[in-house]
Amino acid sequence: MFEQIKEMLVEELSVNPDDVTLDAELVNDIGINSLELADLVLMCEDRYGIEIGDSDIHDFLTVGDVVDYLSKTVK
Repeated sequence: MFEQIKEMLVEELSVNPDDVTLDAELVNDIGINSLELADLVLMCEDRYGIEIGDSDIHDFLTVGDVVDYLSKTVK
């Protein structure tokens, strides 16, 4: 799951691959903005056929948070 999220961040949002770790904060370490976070959420929803609630998005502080959420949600 981590590698798939990393691939989306690098290829779709032009994030430096060296910056993407499980502990990396999406905003402070990777530098994505709220629009890019929304894009990431939409990409995850499309790729995994799920719907991510607005309240869940607020918990996405690190790459690891996204990976954990998807690991629990995607069947």
